[in-house]
Amino acid sequence: MTVYLIAQVKVTDDAWIPDYAAKVHDLAAKHGGKYLSRSGSITALDGDAPDCDVVALITFPSLQDAQAFADDPEYAPFAKARQAGSDSRLFVIDDTDATGGIPYLPAG
Repeated sequence: MTVYLIAQVKVTDDAWIPDYAAKVHDLAAKHGGKYLSRSGSITALDGDAPDCDVVALITFPSLQDAQAFADDPEYAPFAKARQAGSDSRLFVIDDTDATGGIPYLPAG
């Protein structure tokens, strides 16, 4: 089942960004991940925009693949650098419909 990793990042020290930006997409790809967006262009349509500088959206074939990416020892130093230089949240959602009313999505 397809999942989407969403990262919300508020940068506090940008020293980690060049190395992270250059290399982490390859580590995500190693686990079947594909970046759909890594953008600082955040526009609120209803309510307040999240308090962050960048939102990344990465698709993975499964929750296990996303978890394997997050747990990959090669990713660990990048995660540590991101955590030290930002206030960030990474979470995963699947491709289901929680209310079951959209016919082209699996019921959640």
